[in-house]
Amino acid sequence: MYTEAEGKKLGVTGWVKNTRQGTVVGQVQGPPEKVKEMKYWLSKVGSPSSRIARAEFSNERDISKLEIHGFGTRY
Repeated sequence: MYTEAEGKKLGVTGWVKNTRQGTVVGQVQGPPEKVKEMKYWLSKVGSPSSRIARAEFSNERDISKLEIHGFGTRY
């Protein structure tokens, strides 16, 4: 819920999901500077109860228009 709130606050779109392995996966789309802010939050801040050992971002690419609307949590 904290990640969803941060995504909405920054104005990015996408989703996040906690995995059974104790990690988080997801997708973030938006203006490059906002995506960068979200990546920083995910790798350095996180939710109050999270313990961030490392953050890995992959499959980054430029897109011409958003493919996802809103920001949410998947279960």
